[in-house]
Amino acid sequence: MKKLFIAALLAFGFSFSISAQQSKKDVELGLNVGYNRSTIVNSQNTANAGSGFNFGASAYYYFSNRWSLKGKLIYDQKGWNNDYIRDNATGILYNTNYKVNYLTVPVMANWHFGSKRNWYLNFGPYAGFLLNAKDTRFETDVKKDFNSTDFGLALGIGVKIPVSDKAKFFVEYEEEGGFSDIFIPNSGSAFRNSRASFNMGFVFLLDTKLKQK
Repeated sequence: MKKLFIAALLAFGFSFSISAQQSKKDVELGLNVGYNRSTIVNSQNTANAGSGFNFGASAYYYFSNRWSLKGKLIYDQKGWNNDYIRDNATGILYNTNYKVNYLTVPVMANWHFGSKRNWYLNFGPYAGFLLNAKDTRFETDVKKDFNSTDFGLALGIGVKIPVSDKAKFFVEYEEEGGFSDIFIPNSGSAFRNSRASFNMGFVFLLDTKLKQK
């Protein structure tokens, strides 16, 4: 995935250099809600996926009719199912699920395509800031076992459907893949977050063009 990220950045830089002279400088603001399926993976295993939701706000800055820069601020429910937690008093292992919630901030390049540029592909890095972590059986706070930040790559595809001159409804599919180990300390192979989501919401065009006198 790191090689894919580097290739995507190079493609964005090349395309931006071509289209920069056609700048539109439009700005859109958006709100979305989505359904998450998430898990953790290492070099040997993938945990059972858990479900959650996300909601957030986004902003798009258009360099041309094909390229924009997208920033998001997301409350992101991650985690996994069918794991274990140890009772320190008895040493007994109990089956449980884990819920790990982040404030996620992706910054993504958007390529708009189609006859009306309503479809888009996006890609870019994200940073996740840990809000809380617990098991679901005993509601045990396990935040101390996790790194406070998570870094990775976000990829997505979506379509915007105009509902007025200033508003569009959108549906998108998005994935996040972590690069960093989520646990501290971890003497084994690194565990990384993996999350897929289906999102929907609205974007609204801001009138940023100055009126000529």
